[in-house]
Amino acid sequence: MIQPKGKSAYRADIDGLRALAVLPVVLYHAGIAGFSGGFVGVDIFFVISGFLIAGIIAREVDEGRFSLWHFYERRARRILPALFALVLFVLAAASALFLPGDFEDVPKSALAALFFLGNLWFFSQTSYFQGAAETMPLLHTWSLGVEEQFYIFFPLGLVLIAAVVPRWRIAMVWLAAMASFGWALVTQADPDGFAFYMLPPRGWELLAGSLLALGAIPPVASRPVREALAWTGIALIGFAVFTYDSTTTFPGLAAVPPVLGAALLIHCAPGTSAGRALAWRPAVWIGLMSYSLYLWHWPLIVFTEYAQGSALSPWQSVLVIAVSILASWASLKWIETPWRDGQRHSRKEIFSMSAAGFAGLGTLCLALIAQGPWASRFPETVGRIASGAKDTSPLRDQCLKSEYAPPQAACTLGANTAPDAVVWGDSHGVEFAWVLGERAEREDRAIEQRTLGSCPPIPGFVDGRNRDCGTFNDAVLAKILTRPEITTVYFAAFWAGIESERAQAVDLLDTTISRLLAARKQVVLVGPVPAQPYDVPRTLARSAAYGTALPTPRTLEDYRKRTAWITHRYDEWRAQGVTIVDPAIALFDDGNGRIAIADRPLYFDSHHLTLAGARLVLDTEPLPHKGGPHWR
Repeated sequence: MIQPKGKSAYRADIDGLRALAVLPVVLYHAGIAGFSGGFVGVDIFFVISGFLIAGIIAREVDEGRFSLWHFYERRARRILPALFALVLFVLAAASALFLPGDFEDVPKSALAALFFLGNLWFFSQTSYFQGAAETMPLLHTWSLGVEEQFYIFFPLGLVLIAAVVPRWRIAMVWLAAMASFGWALVTQADPDGFAFYMLPPRGWELLAGSLLALGAIPPVASRPVREALAWTGIALIGFAVFTYDSTTTFPGLAAVPPVLGAALLIHCAPGTSAGRALAWRPAVWIGLMSYSLYLWHWPLIVFTEYAQGSALSPWQSVLVIAVSILASWASLKWIETPWRDGQRHSRKEIFSMSAAGFAGLGTLCLALIAQGPWASRFPETVGRIASGAKDTSPLRDQCLKSEYAPPQAACTLGANTAPDAVVWGDSHGVEFAWVLGERAEREDRAIEQRTLGSCPPIPGFVDGRNRDCGTFNDAVLAKILTRPEITTVYFAAFWAGIESERAQAVDLLDTTISRLLAARKQVVLVGPVPAQPYDVPRTLARSAAYGTALPTPRTLEDYRKRTAWITHRYDEWRAQGVTIVDPAIALFDDGNGRIAIADRPLYFDSHHLTLAGARLVLDTEPLPHKGGPHWR
């Protein structure tokens, strides 16, 4: 596959393959129906990049003319000018649009993106598929981080192999690819995002392309076989694009079809009908500007949705895609192409531009980071409302676990004494636990907080949201039943998050309540918190900042329909002695949802209560206390 001398022959089909990579990503991000797996386009890019860059490096190493300076000059010409323009645009647009709480992380992510550490930053912040991405206009730069980190190590590795064990080059690359793939398989189900964002479990995708460039796979001589394999490659990519979605365990094993599909097309498409289809001029045109299109489409989607406070409508999706293509064409024509031309800009100029860009934009990012939320851009009321997003338990990060591995100590809140109560739940229990801990401290008491994310406190019920849920709930129940000093158990969970097997869930909850009552424990059930159809602090703050109308909160009628599966048991449980805390009493007013009191949001997102909200809900019912019938 490697040309013996000079440059490798241009392949229009690879530019077409770039189009096949970038368009699904754009359509997926724009919310176009049918492209739920469009995110696999990034994996196709990795294979293409590995093939093209490995071919260049290996050829120059074999000819004894490889230079790291020359290699990084090419990377700088290819990557930096458009990236610098994008980062400047994102910082300017976020400064104009983003509310204080949303703005704070943008310059941090911009600094990470500039130095190709975006994957590390976003790995520490969010899942790619979760809603927090709506305020991350540079989220997509995680892939640049993976790719450029790969190109720190890969050239050095090939040079070292050529100097020490040149005959083992292909074997060594195979070994690295298999190790990376094994790492991907081992970590593919981990919920922390390591397998998605980090180089070690992603490297095999780039190495798959590299192996093709190094000639590790023999050419396919038979024309019919190449035809079949090339169209199989397109089918594998289509399978992933049209059938995967955010629930797919990805990457890992699920990344094999798009990676194998891209590899088959690179290896077999030349001279086939599939290759001619990829070389279609409109596809090549999209492929030529695929880098800029990848860079520009996501920030344009984020800022458009943020400005209007809702997802794109179908016609808006089409419009934003069109604007993205126009911006990409302009970027290719006036930014990318001039800087790639060595006749127009020398090596000295490209390195000078790179140094100036890193220094100037890095300094700007640091200056904006020093501003923090930069609340002075808006009236004081806006900042006060937006701060509701941070009105959470000070121990939320410490006491809300995402995994459970016994023995795991509980958090103790309140006075410095043995706890007599337990708050048992998922993330919805965290703020309730803090408020109950405040009250316990005033009475010289203490409570335990045992909360596991995405895990309703129902032993025996497993809905797949947290693989450790069953073990955690069994352990919590066993501890409660064997500790006579624990007299009160509070249940608090995102009950509305249980969307399947609800009859089984409520029956198992009833069984658990009965076991606790039989053990002479007082049971307090905090019912479902009404989930709102939008992020409450952001929506309220946007309304105050821009004068936009507030969307209608959840109505009581709608809430009753959505939660009847559990609330219909209230009377039965009350008759058994269970205390029911019904959030609907506090969070509805004449049938209309209540989302704030004055300038204080009652939610810190769309369904988690702030501390202010938790206090309001717990004030609606008298709560039990081992020293008396009620306490407040």
